[in-house]
Amino acid sequence: MMTTPRFLQGAFELEGQGLDKPSLLHPTLTYTVPEGVTGQVLYVRGGNATDELATLVLVIDGAPSRWLPIGAKGDMHVSLRVIEDLLSGSTVELHAAAPEGCRGTLVVDCGLVEV
Repeated sequence: MMTTPRFLQGAFELEGQGLDKPSLLHPTLTYTVPEGVTGQVLYVRGGNATDELATLVLVIDGAPSRWLPIGAKGDMHVSLRVIEDLLSGSTVELHAAAPEGCRGTLVVDCGLVEV
């Protein structure tokens, strides 16, 4: 079985609008599964350079799937190999939320695979 890895990653500026108001962190943090294959999210890692709690939200086809909190000046690594397969045409996005007025940088790395 041939697989192709895909990554959503980078360092991105965050401006908090409230922990209950996640939004797309950056347009490059979007992935759509190509026709004829399925996809799987393998892991999500993140680092938070702000002084406040931030949350990465894995959004699949427009619906929040996983909320992943990252403590102030902290990091996290979550293995997600057991979540469901992503069918052709499914879209994955990384959204972020932080307290209103919080500004800083999040570093994210999301590993996916096409099967």
